[in-house]
Amino acid sequence: MLNSGNIKPAAFWNKNFMDLKHIRNFSIIAHIDHGKSTLADRMLEITHTIEARKMREQVLDSMELERERGITIKMQPVRMVYHMDGPERTEGQEYILNLIDTPGHIDFSYEVSRALKAVEGSILLVDATQGVQAQTLTTLQMAQENNLRIIPVVSKVDSSLARIDEVKMELAALLGTDPNEVLEVSGKTGQGVENLLQKIIERIPPPTPSALCTSPYVGGEQEGVQALVFDFNYDSHRGVIVYVRVFGGEVKKGDSLLFAVSKEKFIALEVGVFFPKETPQSSIGVGEIGYIITGIKRPGLASVGDTITLSKKPAPVLPGYFNPKPVVWASIYPEDADDFPALKLALGKLRLSDSAFSHEEEASGALGKGFRCGFLGMLHLEIITERLKREFGMHLIVTTSSITYKIFLKNKKEEIIYSPHFFPEDGQIDKVFEPWVRVKIITPHTYTSLLMPFLFEHEAIVHNTENFGDNRSALDLEMPLRELMRNFFDDLKSTTSGYASIAYELGEYKEANVTRLDILVADEPMPAFCRVVSRRRVAEEARNQVERLKKVIPRQQFAFKIQGKALGRIIASETVSAFRKDVLMHGSKVVGGGDVSRKKKLLEKQKRGKAKMKERGKGKVNIPQEVFLKMMRNKS
Repeated sequence: MLNSGNIKPAAFWNKNFMDLKHIRNFSIIAHIDHGKSTLADRMLEITHTIEARKMREQVLDSMELERERGITIKMQPVRMVYHMDGPERTEGQEYILNLIDTPGHIDFSYEVSRALKAVEGSILLVDATQGVQAQTLTTLQMAQENNLRIIPVVSKVDSSLARIDEVKMELAALLGTDPNEVLEVSGKTGQGVENLLQKIIERIPPPTPSALCTSPYVGGEQEGVQALVFDFNYDSHRGVIVYVRVFGGEVKKGDSLLFAVSKEKFIALEVGVFFPKETPQSSIGVGEIGYIITGIKRPGLASVGDTITLSKKPAPVLPGYFNPKPVVWASIYPEDADDFPALKLALGKLRLSDSAFSHEEEASGALGKGFRCGFLGMLHLEIITERLKREFGMHLIVTTSSITYKIFLKNKKEEIIYSPHFFPEDGQIDKVFEPWVRVKIITPHTYTSLLMPFLFEHEAIVHNTENFGDNRSALDLEMPLRELMRNFFDDLKSTTSGYASIAYELGEYKEANVTRLDILVADEPMPAFCRVVSRRRVAEEARNQVERLKKVIPRQQFAFKIQGKALGRIIASETVSAFRKDVLMHGSKVVGGGDVSRKKKLLEKQKRGKAKMKERGKGKVNIPQEVFLKMMRNKS
């Protein structure tokens, strides 16, 4: 093995430029907490990619949020140089191993699919104490659709709870292979990791160049450049930095390049590879994974799946590109109205590093100026809002999330609705369609019967139930995305005592039986509290909202009602009593002594004054911002 700090990768690569047999590009497929980051750490140690004194746990998870939650949010490529036969350098025995550490959550499935296009193989990593999980199956299917070579690996074999033989049989049955082909590793102790590196070289095929070019230069001129963008980042000084896999040609510093989809031209300010930090190189060529600094500082020009090519001699776009569309929407407002410009700037910077995130300005009478934002899913929403708080110090109000509805009106018009308060009145609607999701749940047999009423409550349709592995069941079902967002994950974990795993993917739109629920305060609709709910649960939702709001809203000088309105009528109502000033007291003495008529006159005068205040509009209910915060955060 060689210390990469003593190797000059550019010189090594130039010497073997057209000899691609020394390169292996791969990813790791694993469920959350199955040991992916720990295994990557051991690989980096064995290949001496990172000096021992600089090693730390989860070294490829650079974001604080990733390290806290134990999940991969941002892709991280890394290049390792591995020598097959020990410390002595022997011609032809050095291998470049390019690992792309990808997120496994369904919210980022498109990004993962592009990253899988950039590699030739994947390690299927399964925890020996837990077995195959639903989320792993989803990513595995994606890898198989990309015709990747799969290496099955059982992790955490050093654990006293490990069921090595059982999980190996489970993996072998899943892939249709011999159990002896399943490798055993421990990321904690390093057991089996050296053998895994050798199997990567043996089993994963080397990259092949694009059919466009067999040489980067023809007749003295460069042509045939094709580089797939599988991720990108943003630097305030250097602009957008794209992460690419080169399929054809060679990219050098100073080249005039083009984003084939967005048609934006730029000059390559720097090119390089990841060790795992960005390390400049003279060029990156066919089969390599690296980065290009574009200098672009405008959002929306770089996107995952785009093809980078020469601006003067553009090559065809690599197949499979599409522009991912948001499926979950929420409004974001600053707690302090004066922070609106800072929020606008922060969202713009996030957009530069995340093309799937979208935002546009909107205004609310109650909350002021903010942004209507689109996300790929609930985790994506959570990550963006958390980054706004941590990286930019923003204090936010985030409204209840909603999805996109397709509505056919009785006047034959069709509308796409992404915000509940734009949802038409019930009498105007002919049909409503909403997105559904296909869901797979893996759970111990003992919880299957408990799940059925829970799934019925969330409007799920169970299509298939089968035995999976050791005393576990796999359930295939469909359900509305709206219901998946209604505390489904937390309730599932509660019902199964935390043993169930879940994976889902977006399906088609189906007809929905939903309606708009408005919350009125003193007869005035509050758009911030508006939501779209199932008709069969509208009464329950209305009562819950009204009762929660009554608990947190302050009393006024006059009594007022909080009402839930849906289906053209009031279906829930609560009255907030007036905050009454004691007009019978003047200082420490009672006005009028024992004269009852005098007391009645003062009370009647107070009553008339409150009624007049309400009639003249001075009795408008003042709702402090803290009330909106508590309602959005489900606090009372």
